[in-house]
Amino acid sequence: MDGLEKFLAPLPPAPLALTLTGAGALAVNLSCALMLVRFRAHSGSLTRAAFLSARNDALANVAIIAAGLVTALTLSGWPDLVVGLGIAALNADAARQVWRAAHEEHRAANA
Repeated sequence: MDGLEKFLAPLPPAPLALTLTGAGALAVNLSCALMLVRFRAHSGSLTRAAFLSARNDALANVAIIAAGLVTALTLSGWPDLVVGLGIAALNADAARQVWRAAHEEHRAANA
């Protein structure tokens, strides 16, 4: 099934599996984000990327848990698709921030 078909006729994922997987991943990603939080303001695009990845993964896991719960109530595939689009937007913003930090590093190195 290609991406367009998923939007035209969304099938719901298994709500319990989605919720439990999101909860397990949240525990791992939240612990990583908490370890990296003290380094988030340090200079360097790689440090920024590591923190943003862990933070965004934890936020995505919370959204996945919510999607699992809403899917259980509605038996719709839409919560999963909406969360997927939100995760894509969140990661695009993180990529923009890392790109900006890397650009600043490159400019500083060439000055």
